[in-house]
Amino acid sequence: MKASDLFVKALENEDVEYIFGIPGEENLDFLQSLINSRIKLILTRHEQGAAFMAATYGRLTGKPGVCLSTLGPGATNFVTAAAYAQLGGMPLLMITGQKPIKTSKQGRFQIIDVVGMMKPLTKYTHQIVNGNTIANNVREAFRKATEERPGAVHLELPEDVAAEESPDRVFQKSYVRRPNADKKCLDAAIEMIHLARRPLLLIGASANRNTTSQALTDFVDKSGIPFFNTQMGKGVIDERHELFLGTAALSDHDYLHNAIDAADLIINVGHDVIEKPPFFMEEDGCNVIHVNHFSAEVDPVYFPQVEVVGDIANSVQYLADNVAKQSHWEIDKFLGFKEDIESHITKYFEDKRFPLLPQRIVNEIRKLMPDDGIITLDNGVYKIWFARNYKAYQPNTLLLDNALATMGAGLPSAMGAKITYPNRKVVAICGDGGFMMNSQEMETAVRLKLDIVVIILNDSAYGMIKWKQEGEGFDNFGLDFNNPDFVKYAESYGAHGYRITDCDDFTTTLEKCLNTQGVHLMDVPVDYSLNHQILIKGLAEQSKK
Repeated sequence: MKASDLFVKALENEDVEYIFGIPGEENLDFLQSLINSRIKLILTRHEQGAAFMAATYGRLTGKPGVCLSTLGPGATNFVTAAAYAQLGGMPLLMITGQKPIKTSKQGRFQIIDVVGMMKPLTKYTHQIVNGNTIANNVREAFRKATEERPGAVHLELPEDVAAEESPDRVFQKSYVRRPNADKKCLDAAIEMIHLARRPLLLIGASANRNTTSQALTDFVDKSGIPFFNTQMGKGVIDERHELFLGTAALSDHDYLHNAIDAADLIINVGHDVIEKPPFFMEEDGCNVIHVNHFSAEVDPVYFPQVEVVGDIANSVQYLADNVAKQSHWEIDKFLGFKEDIESHITKYFEDKRFPLLPQRIVNEIRKLMPDDGIITLDNGVYKIWFARNYKAYQPNTLLLDNALATMGAGLPSAMGAKITYPNRKVVAICGDGGFMMNSQEMETAVRLKLDIVVIILNDSAYGMIKWKQEGEGFDNFGLDFNNPDFVKYAESYGAHGYRITDCDDFTTTLEKCLNTQGVHLMDVPVDYSLNHQILIKGLAEQSKK
Protein backbone atom coordinates (compact mmCIF):
# COMPACT_ATOMS: atom_id res chain seq x y z
CA MET A 1 0.00 0.00 0.00
CA LYS A 2 1.23 3.50 -0.80
CA ALA A 3 2.27 5.35 2.35
CA SER A 4 0.02 8.34 1.67
CA ASP A 5 -2.92 5.94 1.21
CA LEU A 6 -2.07 4.41 4.58
CA PHE A 7 -1.95 7.85 6.18
CA VAL A 8 -5.44 8.65 4.89
CA LYS A 9 -6.68 5.23 6.01
CA ALA A 10 -5.27 5.87 9.50
CA LEU A 11 -7.12 9.21 9.61
CA GLU A 12 -10.34 7.49 8.55
CA ASN A 13 -9.76 5.01 11.35
CA GLU A 14 -9.82 8.00 13.74
CA ASP A 15 -13.21 9.09 12.29
CA VAL A 16 -11.80 12.24 10.71
CA GLU A 17 -14.53 14.07 8.78
CA TYR A 18 -12.71 17.13 7.44
CA ILE A 19 -9.22 18.32 6.62
CA PHE A 20 -8.86 22.11 6.45
CA GLY A 21 -5.97 23.65 4.62
CA ILE A 22 -3.89 24.55 1.59
CA PRO A 23 -1.86 21.78 -0.08
CA GLY A 24 1.51 22.37 -1.70
CA GLU A 25 3.62 20.35 -4.09
CA GLU A 26 5.02 18.33 -1.17
CA ASN A 27 1.46 17.15 -0.35
CA LEU A 28 0.51 15.91 -3.83
CA ASP A 29 0.69 12.19 -2.97
CA PHE A 30 -1.43 12.81 0.12
CA LEU A 31 -3.86 14.91 -1.92
CA GLN A 32 -4.22 12.13 -4.49
CA SER A 33 -4.95 9.66 -1.69
CA LEU A 34 -7.78 11.88 -0.45
CA ILE A 35 -9.70 11.71 -3.73
CA ASN A 36 -11.46 8.43 -2.93
CA SER A 37 -11.63 9.03 0.83
CA ARG A 38 -14.77 9.82 2.78
CA ILE A 39 -12.80 12.68 4.38
CA LYS A 40 -13.76 16.04 2.91
CA LEU A 41 -11.04 18.54 2.04
CA ILE A 42 -11.96 22.14 2.98
CA LEU A 43 -9.72 24.37 0.87
CA THR A 44 -9.08 27.68 2.63
CA ARG A 45 -7.37 30.95 1.70
CA HIS A 46 -4.79 30.97 4.51
CA GLU A 47 -3.26 28.25 6.65
CA GLN A 48 -3.95 30.18 9.84
CA GLY A 49 -7.66 30.31 9.00
CA ALA A 50 -7.62 26.57 8.27
CA ALA A 51 -6.09 25.75 11.64
CA PHE A 52 -8.52 28.03 13.50
CA MET A 53 -11.38 26.16 11.81
CA ALA A 54 -9.88 22.79 12.72
CA ALA A 55 -9.24 23.86 16.33
CA THR A 56 -12.87 25.00 16.65
CA TYR A 57 -14.06 21.65 15.31
CA GLY A 58 -11.92 20.01 18.01
CA ARG A 59 -13.25 22.34 20.69
CA LEU A 60 -16.86 21.54 19.80
CA THR A 61 -16.57 17.78 19.27
CA GLY A 62 -13.74 16.68 21.54
CA LYS A 63 -12.17 14.98 18.50
CA PRO A 64 -9.01 16.44 16.94
CA GLY A 65 -9.66 18.80 14.06
CA VAL A 66 -7.19 18.22 11.24
CA CYS A 67 -5.45 20.78 9.05
CA LEU A 68 -2.93 20.52 6.21
CA SER A 69 -0.16 22.71 4.86
CA THR A 70 2.96 22.45 2.80
CA LEU A 71 6.47 22.91 4.20
CA GLY A 72 8.22 26.17 5.09
CA PRO A 73 5.90 29.19 4.80
CA GLY A 74 2.77 27.04 4.91
CA ALA A 75 3.92 25.43 8.14
CA THR A 76 4.96 28.72 9.73
CA ASN A 77 1.45 30.05 9.08
CA PHE A 78 0.18 27.36 11.47
CA VAL A 79 2.14 28.73 14.41
CA THR A 80 -0.43 31.15 15.86
CA ALA A 81 -3.26 28.62 15.57
CA ALA A 82 -1.07 25.93 17.15
CA ALA A 83 -0.60 28.16 20.19
CA TYR A 84 -4.34 29.00 20.12
CA ALA A 85 -5.28 25.31 20.33
CA GLN A 86 -2.54 24.39 22.79
CA LEU A 87 -3.34 27.12 25.31
CA GLY A 88 -7.09 26.81 24.76
CA GLY A 89 -7.20 23.04 25.35
CA MET A 90 -8.51 22.29 21.84
CA PRO A 91 -7.53 18.97 20.18
CA LEU A 92 -5.84 19.75 16.86
CA LEU A 93 -3.69 17.74 14.42
CA MET A 94 -1.51 19.70 11.99
CA ILE A 95 -0.08 17.80 9.00
CA THR A 96 2.75 19.45 7.08
CA GLY A 97 4.66 18.36 4.02
CA GLN A 98 8.42 18.34 3.56
CA LYS A 99 11.02 17.93 0.82
CA PRO A 100 12.48 14.44 0.34
CA ILE A 101 14.63 13.49 3.32
CA LYS A 102 16.46 10.53 1.78
CA THR A 103 17.63 12.20 -1.45
CA SER A 104 17.32 15.91 -2.19
CA LYS A 105 18.45 18.08 -5.10
CA GLN A 106 17.18 21.45 -3.85
CA GLY A 107 19.58 22.26 -1.05
CA ARG A 108 17.84 24.17 1.75
CA PHE A 109 15.15 25.79 -0.42
CA GLN A 110 12.06 26.43 1.79
CA ILE A 111 13.38 24.02 4.40
CA ILE A 112 13.22 24.93 8.08
CA ASP A 113 13.11 22.69 11.15
CA VAL A 114 9.32 22.50 11.43
CA VAL A 115 9.42 19.78 14.09
CA GLY A 116 11.74 21.91 16.21
CA MET A 117 9.54 24.96 15.63
CA MET A 118 6.48 23.06 16.83
CA LYS A 119 8.03 21.60 19.99
CA PRO A 120 7.21 24.47 22.36
CA LEU A 121 3.73 24.86 20.84
CA THR A 122 2.45 21.27 20.85
CA LYS A 123 2.03 18.18 22.98
CA TYR A 124 3.63 16.01 20.30
CA THR A 125 5.54 16.72 17.08
CA HIS A 126 7.15 14.12 14.86
CA GLN A 127 8.69 13.71 11.42
CA ILE A 128 7.63 10.45 9.77
CA VAL A 129 10.84 8.91 8.38
CA ASN A 130 9.45 5.56 7.30
CA GLY A 131 6.07 4.50 5.95
CA ASN A 132 6.09 1.55 8.35
CA THR A 133 5.57 3.92 11.29
CA ILE A 134 2.66 5.95 9.88
CA ALA A 135 -0.09 3.97 11.60
CA ASN A 136 1.42 4.16 15.08
CA ASN A 137 2.45 7.82 14.62
CA VAL A 138 -1.13 8.79 13.72
CA ARG A 139 -2.61 6.78 16.61
CA GLU A 140 -0.16 8.34 19.07
CA ALA A 141 -0.88 11.85 17.78
CA PHE A 142 -4.62 11.41 18.24
CA ARG A 143 -4.15 9.88 21.70
CA LYS A 144 -2.04 12.79 22.89
CA ALA A 145 -4.28 15.42 21.31
CA THR A 146 -7.35 14.22 23.21
CA GLU A 147 -6.03 13.20 26.61
CA GLU A 148 -6.37 15.82 29.36
CA ARG A 149 -5.54 18.48 28.83
CA PRO A 150 -6.32 18.44 25.10
CA GLY A 151 -4.11 20.36 22.73
CA ALA A 152 -2.16 20.59 19.49
CA VAL A 153 -0.08 17.85 17.84
CA HIS A 154 1.90 17.82 14.60
CA LEU A 155 3.06 15.28 12.03
CA GLU A 156 5.44 16.01 9.15
CA LEU A 157 5.15 13.77 6.07
CA PRO A 158 8.09 14.14 3.63
CA GLU A 159 7.14 13.64 0.00
CA ASP A 160 9.50 10.70 -0.61
CA VAL A 161 8.10 8.88 2.43
CA ALA A 162 4.56 9.59 1.22
CA ALA A 163 5.33 7.87 -2.09
CA GLU A 164 6.91 4.67 -0.74
CA GLU A 165 5.22 1.34 -0.11
CA SER A 166 3.97 0.55 3.41
CA PRO A 167 2.19 -2.33 5.12
CA ASP A 168 -1.61 -2.12 5.14
CA ARG A 169 -2.14 -1.85 8.88
CA VAL A 170 -3.80 0.60 11.27
CA PHE A 171 -3.95 0.62 15.06
CA GLN A 172 -7.43 0.42 16.54
CA LYS A 173 -8.36 3.01 19.15
CA SER A 174 -7.95 1.74 22.70
CA TYR A 175 -10.59 2.04 25.38
CA VAL A 176 -9.48 4.53 28.02
CA ARG A 177 -11.15 5.83 31.17
CA ARG A 178 -9.69 8.57 33.29
CA PRO A 179 -9.09 7.53 36.91
CA ASN A 180 -11.45 8.67 39.64
CA ALA A 181 -10.28 10.92 42.46
CA ASP A 182 -9.23 9.39 45.77
CA LYS A 183 -12.18 8.94 48.14
CA LYS A 184 -10.28 10.48 51.08
CA CYS A 185 -9.80 13.70 49.08
CA LEU A 186 -13.45 13.74 48.08
CA ASP A 187 -14.57 13.23 51.67
CA ALA A 188 -12.19 15.98 52.86
CA ALA A 189 -13.77 18.31 50.29
CA ILE A 190 -17.27 17.40 51.47
CA GLU A 191 -16.33 18.11 55.08
CA MET A 192 -14.90 21.50 54.12
CA ILE A 193 -18.06 22.37 52.16
CA HIS A 194 -20.32 21.38 55.07
CA LEU A 195 -18.27 23.48 57.52
CA ALA A 196 -18.31 26.59 55.33
CA ARG A 197 -20.83 29.37 55.86
CA ARG A 198 -20.74 31.01 52.44
CA PRO A 199 -19.60 28.45 49.81
CA LEU A 200 -19.43 29.37 46.11
CA LEU A 201 -18.92 27.19 43.03
CA LEU A 202 -16.59 28.37 40.24
CA ILE A 203 -16.64 26.72 36.80
CA GLY A 204 -13.43 27.07 34.77
CA ALA A 205 -12.14 26.20 31.30
CA SER A 206 -11.30 22.55 31.97
CA ALA A 207 -14.87 21.90 33.12
CA ASN A 208 -16.24 22.98 29.73
CA ARG A 209 -16.66 19.45 28.45
CA ASN A 210 -19.96 17.79 27.57
CA THR A 211 -19.55 15.14 30.30
CA THR A 212 -19.38 17.67 33.14
CA SER A 213 -22.44 19.77 32.35
CA GLN A 214 -25.05 17.42 33.81
CA ALA A 215 -22.95 16.59 36.88
CA LEU A 216 -22.41 20.26 37.71
CA THR A 217 -26.08 21.07 37.18
CA ASP A 218 -27.00 18.21 39.56
CA PHE A 219 -24.55 19.53 42.14
CA VAL A 220 -26.01 23.05 42.06
CA ASP A 221 -29.62 21.82 42.09
CA LYS A 222 -29.06 19.43 45.01
CA SER A 223 -26.76 21.60 47.14
CA GLY A 224 -28.29 25.00 46.44
CA ILE A 225 -24.80 26.52 46.25
CA PRO A 226 -24.59 29.59 43.95
CA PHE A 227 -22.10 29.54 41.11
CA PHE A 228 -20.13 31.79 38.78
CA ASN A 229 -17.79 31.00 35.91
CA THR A 230 -14.71 32.11 34.02
CA GLN A 231 -14.90 33.35 30.45
CA MET A 232 -14.10 29.89 29.06
CA GLY A 233 -16.41 28.18 31.55
CA LYS A 234 -19.52 29.91 30.25
CA GLY A 235 -22.58 27.83 29.46
CA VAL A 236 -21.58 24.65 31.28
CA ILE A 237 -24.64 25.33 33.45
CA ASP A 238 -27.51 27.26 31.90
CA GLU A 239 -26.89 30.87 32.96
CA ARG A 240 -30.61 31.48 33.35
CA HIS A 241 -30.34 29.38 36.53
CA GLU A 242 -31.55 31.25 39.62
CA LEU A 243 -28.25 30.53 41.40
CA PHE A 244 -26.01 31.94 38.62
CA LEU A 245 -24.20 35.06 39.85
CA GLY A 246 -22.22 36.04 36.76
CA THR A 247 -18.96 35.69 34.84
CA ALA A 248 -15.57 36.78 36.11
CA ALA A 249 -14.63 38.78 33.02
CA LEU A 250 -11.99 40.67 35.02
CA SER A 251 -9.63 39.45 37.74
CA ASP A 252 -10.85 41.89 40.38
CA HIS A 253 -12.91 45.04 41.00
CA ASP A 254 -15.88 43.84 38.99
CA TYR A 255 -19.35 43.92 40.55
CA LEU A 256 -19.18 40.12 40.80
CA HIS A 257 -16.12 40.35 43.03
CA ASN A 258 -18.22 41.74 45.85
CA ALA A 259 -19.85 38.29 46.01
CA ILE A 260 -16.52 36.49 45.59
CA ASP A 261 -14.98 38.53 48.42
CA ALA A 262 -17.87 37.53 50.70
CA ALA A 263 -17.27 33.79 50.19
CA ASP A 264 -15.37 31.77 52.78
CA LEU A 265 -15.00 28.78 50.42
CA ILE A 266 -14.69 28.52 46.64
CA ILE A 267 -15.15 25.11 45.02
CA ASN A 268 -13.02 25.68 41.93
CA VAL A 269 -13.95 23.14 39.25
CA GLY A 270 -11.82 23.06 36.11
CA HIS A 271 -9.35 25.80 37.03
CA ASP A 272 -6.86 26.41 34.24
CA VAL A 273 -3.95 28.80 34.63
CA ILE A 274 -4.13 29.76 30.95
CA GLU A 275 -7.08 32.03 31.81
CA LYS A 276 -6.67 35.32 33.59
CA PRO A 277 -7.34 34.56 37.27
CA PRO A 278 -11.05 34.99 38.12
CA PHE A 279 -10.03 35.93 41.67
CA PHE A 280 -6.86 36.29 43.74
CA MET A 281 -6.29 34.14 46.81
CA GLU A 282 -4.85 35.83 49.90
CA GLU A 283 -3.12 34.34 52.91
CA ASP A 284 -5.98 35.08 55.29
CA GLY A 285 -8.72 34.83 52.68
CA CYS A 286 -11.23 32.15 51.79
CA ASN A 287 -10.43 28.46 51.42
CA VAL A 288 -10.33 26.86 47.98
CA ILE A 289 -11.08 23.31 46.86
CA HIS A 290 -9.38 22.45 43.55
CA VAL A 291 -11.37 19.92 41.46
CA ASN A 292 -9.68 18.99 38.21
CA HIS A 293 -8.17 16.30 35.99
CA PHE A 294 -4.74 17.41 37.21
CA SER A 295 -3.27 18.92 40.34
CA ALA A 296 -3.01 22.66 40.95
CA GLU A 297 -0.13 24.81 39.78
CA VAL A 298 0.60 26.73 42.97
CA ASP A 299 1.57 30.38 42.71
CA PRO A 300 1.25 33.49 44.94
CA VAL A 301 -2.44 33.96 44.03
CA TYR A 302 -3.56 30.32 43.88
CA PHE A 303 -2.74 27.76 46.59
CA PRO A 304 -5.80 25.54 47.26
CA GLN A 305 -6.15 23.80 50.63
CA VAL A 306 -7.77 20.61 49.22
CA GLU A 307 -7.18 19.06 45.80
CA VAL A 308 -9.57 16.56 44.22
CA VAL A 309 -7.63 15.17 41.26
CA GLY A 310 -9.36 12.81 38.84
CA ASP A 311 -12.13 12.72 36.27
CA ILE A 312 -14.06 15.97 36.83
CA ALA A 313 -17.52 14.64 35.98
CA ASN A 314 -17.22 11.69 38.37
CA SER A 315 -15.77 13.89 41.13
CA VAL A 316 -18.58 16.42 40.84
CA GLN A 317 -21.23 13.71 40.70
CA TYR A 318 -19.83 12.23 43.93
CA LEU A 319 -20.06 15.66 45.54
CA ALA A 320 -23.61 16.09 44.22
CA ASP A 321 -24.64 12.77 45.75
CA ASN A 322 -23.03 13.44 49.14
CA VAL A 323 -23.19 17.18 49.86
CA ALA A 324 -26.29 18.10 51.84
CA LYS A 325 -27.72 21.58 52.27
CA GLN A 326 -26.66 23.10 55.59
CA SER A 327 -28.91 25.27 57.73
CA HIS A 328 -26.01 27.58 58.61
CA TRP A 329 -25.19 28.42 54.98
CA GLU A 330 -25.78 32.12 54.23
CA ILE A 331 -26.97 31.69 50.65
CA ASP A 332 -29.39 34.64 50.81
CA LYS A 333 -26.40 36.97 51.05
CA PHE A 334 -25.27 35.87 47.58
CA LEU A 335 -28.74 36.26 46.13
CA GLY A 336 -28.65 39.89 47.26
CA PHE A 337 -25.39 40.32 45.36
CA LYS A 338 -27.03 38.71 42.33
CA GLU A 339 -29.71 41.41 42.22
CA ASP A 340 -27.07 44.12 42.46
CA ILE A 341 -24.91 42.54 39.72
CA GLU A 342 -27.89 42.16 37.39
CA SER A 343 -28.96 45.78 37.89
CA HIS A 344 -25.54 47.06 36.83
CA ILE A 345 -25.07 44.67 33.90
CA THR A 346 -28.49 45.39 32.37
CA LYS A 347 -28.31 49.17 32.85
CA TYR A 348 -27.63 50.07 29.19
CA PHE A 349 -29.42 47.18 27.47
CA GLU A 350 -32.10 49.44 26.00
CA ASP A 351 -29.94 52.53 25.43
CA LYS A 352 -30.68 53.90 21.94
CA ARG A 353 -27.62 56.07 21.39
CA PHE A 354 -25.76 55.69 18.09
CA PRO A 355 -23.10 54.49 17.44
CA LEU A 356 -24.32 51.56 19.48
CA LEU A 357 -23.10 50.74 22.97
CA PRO A 358 -21.69 47.20 23.26
CA GLN A 359 -24.22 46.46 26.03
CA ARG A 360 -27.08 47.17 23.63
CA ILE A 361 -25.47 45.02 20.93
CA VAL A 362 -25.06 42.09 23.34
CA ASN A 363 -28.65 42.34 24.51
CA GLU A 364 -30.14 42.43 21.00
CA ILE A 365 -28.03 39.46 19.87
CA ARG A 366 -29.02 37.44 22.94
CA LYS A 367 -32.71 38.11 22.31
CA LEU A 368 -32.50 36.91 18.71
CA MET A 369 -30.20 33.88 19.10
CA PRO A 370 -31.78 30.47 19.83
CA ASP A 371 -30.67 28.53 22.90
CA ASP A 372 -28.23 26.40 20.87
CA GLY A 373 -27.02 29.24 18.61
CA ILE A 374 -23.25 29.71 18.58
CA ILE A 375 -21.44 33.04 18.97
CA THR A 376 -17.73 33.12 18.08
CA LEU A 377 -15.71 36.09 19.29
CA ASP A 378 -12.55 37.53 17.88
CA ASN A 379 -10.37 39.33 20.41
CA GLY A 380 -11.05 42.87 21.54
CA VAL A 381 -12.57 44.88 24.37
CA TYR A 382 -16.04 43.69 23.31
CA LYS A 383 -15.02 40.24 24.55
CA ILE A 384 -15.32 41.54 28.12
CA TRP A 385 -18.81 42.87 27.42
CA PHE A 386 -19.94 39.55 25.94
CA ALA A 387 -18.38 37.58 28.80
CA ARG A 388 -20.15 39.75 31.41
CA ASN A 389 -23.47 40.43 29.68
CA TYR A 390 -24.25 37.54 27.31
CA LYS A 391 -25.88 34.64 29.11
CA ALA A 392 -24.94 31.29 27.60
CA TYR A 393 -27.65 28.65 27.85
CA GLN A 394 -25.68 25.62 26.66
CA PRO A 395 -22.01 24.55 26.70
CA ASN A 396 -19.83 25.97 23.93
CA THR A 397 -22.40 28.42 22.62
CA LEU A 398 -20.20 31.45 23.36
CA LEU A 399 -16.77 30.62 21.94
CA LEU A 400 -14.15 33.08 23.10
CA ASP A 401 -10.41 32.85 23.55
CA ASN A 402 -9.25 33.76 27.05
CA ALA A 403 -6.01 31.82 26.61
CA LEU A 404 -3.84 33.02 23.72
CA ALA A 405 -6.42 35.78 23.12
CA THR A 406 -5.38 36.14 19.51
CA MET A 407 -6.96 38.36 16.92
CA GLY A 408 -8.10 36.87 13.62
CA ALA A 409 -9.92 33.78 14.92
CA GLY A 410 -13.51 35.07 14.98
CA LEU A 411 -14.51 34.47 11.34
CA PRO A 412 -12.67 31.12 10.87
CA SER A 413 -14.07 29.88 14.19
CA ALA A 414 -17.60 30.68 13.04
CA MET A 415 -16.96 28.76 9.84
CA GLY A 416 -15.62 25.78 11.78
CA ALA A 417 -18.68 25.89 14.05
CA LYS A 418 -21.11 26.03 11.10
CA ILE A 419 -19.36 23.13 9.34
CA THR A 420 -19.54 21.12 12.57
CA TYR A 421 -23.18 22.00 13.31
CA PRO A 422 -24.80 22.98 9.98
CA ASN A 423 -28.31 23.21 11.49
CA ARG A 424 -27.43 25.74 14.19
CA LYS A 425 -27.37 29.53 13.92
CA VAL A 426 -23.80 30.87 13.96
CA VAL A 427 -22.68 34.50 14.36
CA ALA A 428 -19.10 35.80 14.34
CA ILE A 429 -18.42 38.96 16.36
CA CYS A 430 -15.26 40.70 15.16
CA GLY A 431 -13.59 44.00 15.74
CA ASP A 432 -12.59 45.82 12.56
CA GLY A 433 -8.94 45.09 13.38
CA GLY A 434 -9.35 41.36 14.00
CA PHE A 435 -11.69 40.82 11.06
CA MET A 436 -9.14 42.09 8.54
CA MET A 437 -6.54 39.60 9.77
CA ASN A 438 -8.40 36.68 8.18
CA SER A 439 -11.08 38.42 6.12
CA GLN A 440 -10.02 36.48 3.02
CA GLU A 441 -11.90 33.47 4.42
CA MET A 442 -15.10 35.24 3.35
CA GLU A 443 -14.43 33.67 -0.06
CA THR A 444 -14.21 30.23 1.54
CA ALA A 445 -17.47 30.77 3.41
CA VAL A 446 -19.26 31.88 0.23
CA ARG A 447 -17.81 29.00 -1.80
CA LEU A 448 -18.94 26.49 0.83
CA LYS A 449 -22.42 28.09 0.86
CA LEU A 450 -22.31 28.53 4.63
CA ASP A 451 -25.16 30.32 6.38
CA ILE A 452 -23.34 32.61 8.81
CA VAL A 453 -23.58 36.20 10.04
CA VAL A 454 -20.45 38.30 10.55
CA ILE A 455 -20.86 41.39 12.73
CA ILE A 456 -18.00 43.88 12.52
CA LEU A 457 -17.83 46.28 15.48
CA ASN A 458 -16.34 49.30 13.78
CA ASP A 459 -14.41 51.94 15.72
CA SER A 460 -11.51 52.41 13.23
CA ALA A 461 -8.97 51.60 15.93
CA TYR A 462 -7.43 48.84 18.02
CA GLY A 463 -9.99 49.55 20.72
CA MET A 464 -8.76 47.19 23.45
CA ILE A 465 -5.32 48.81 23.48
CA LYS A 466 -6.82 52.31 23.34
CA TRP A 467 -8.85 51.46 26.45
CA LYS A 468 -5.69 50.28 28.23
CA GLN A 469 -3.80 53.31 26.95
CA GLU A 470 -6.41 55.64 28.42
CA GLY A 471 -6.61 53.72 31.67
CA GLU A 472 -2.86 54.01 32.25
CA GLY A 473 -2.80 57.73 31.49
CA PHE A 474 -0.91 57.55 28.20
CA ASP A 475 -1.51 59.83 25.23
CA ASN A 476 -3.86 58.69 22.45
CA PHE A 477 -1.26 57.59 19.90
CA GLY A 478 -0.55 54.93 17.28
CA LEU A 479 -3.79 52.93 17.33
CA ASP A 480 -6.15 54.54 14.77
CA PHE A 481 -6.59 53.34 11.17
CA ASN A 482 -8.91 53.53 8.16
CA ASN A 483 -11.18 50.73 6.99
CA PRO A 484 -12.39 49.63 3.57
CA ASP A 485 -16.05 49.92 2.67
CA PHE A 486 -17.10 46.73 4.40
CA VAL A 487 -20.41 46.51 2.52
CA LYS A 488 -18.67 46.60 -0.86
CA TYR A 489 -15.96 44.32 0.49
CA ALA A 490 -18.56 41.68 1.40
CA GLU A 491 -20.32 42.05 -1.93
CA SER A 492 -17.04 41.59 -3.81
CA TYR A 493 -16.90 38.05 -2.40
CA GLY A 494 -20.54 37.35 -3.27
CA ALA A 495 -21.73 37.86 0.31
CA HIS A 496 -24.47 40.23 1.51
CA GLY A 497 -23.33 43.50 3.10
CA TYR A 498 -25.28 45.84 5.40
CA ARG A 499 -24.32 49.21 6.92
CA ILE A 500 -26.13 49.84 10.21
CA THR A 501 -27.41 53.39 10.72
CA ASP A 502 -29.37 53.24 14.01
CA CYS A 503 -30.35 50.91 16.86
CA ASP A 504 -33.58 49.67 15.30
CA ASP A 505 -31.78 49.05 12.01
CA PHE A 506 -29.33 46.76 13.83
CA THR A 507 -32.10 44.60 15.30
CA THR A 508 -34.18 44.25 12.14
CA THR A 509 -31.11 43.57 9.97
CA LEU A 510 -29.75 40.93 12.33
CA GLU A 511 -33.11 39.19 12.45
CA LYS A 512 -33.22 39.18 8.64
CA CYS A 513 -29.66 37.82 8.37
CA LEU A 514 -30.30 35.03 10.88
CA ASN A 515 -33.28 33.84 8.86
CA THR A 516 -31.85 34.18 5.35
CA GLN A 517 -29.43 31.81 3.66
CA GLY A 518 -25.93 32.87 2.75
CA VAL A 519 -23.01 34.80 4.19
CA HIS A 520 -24.06 38.14 5.71
CA LEU A 521 -21.77 40.92 6.93
CA MET A 522 -23.01 43.77 9.14
CA ASP A 523 -20.88 46.90 9.54
CA VAL A 524 -21.87 48.20 13.01
CA PRO A 525 -20.44 51.48 14.38
CA VAL A 526 -19.72 50.98 18.08
CA ASP A 527 -19.32 53.45 20.95
CA TYR A 528 -16.71 52.39 23.52
CA SER A 529 -16.80 55.69 25.41
CA LEU A 530 -18.20 54.05 28.57
CA ASN A 531 -15.45 51.41 28.78
CA HIS A 532 -13.28 53.41 31.12
CA GLN A 533 -16.15 54.73 33.20
CA ILE A 534 -17.77 51.33 33.75
CA LEU A 535 -14.93 48.81 33.50
CA ILE A 536 -12.40 50.77 35.57
CA LYS A 537 -13.70 53.78 37.50
CA GLY A 538 -17.19 52.47 38.17
CA LEU A 539 -15.96 49.07 39.26
CA ALA A 540 -13.30 50.45 41.54
CA GLU A 541 -15.91 52.61 43.26
CA GLN A 542 -18.30 49.68 43.54
CA SER A 543 -15.61 47.47 45.06
CA LYS A 544 -15.22 49.90 47.98
CA LYS A 545 -18.83 49.48 49.08
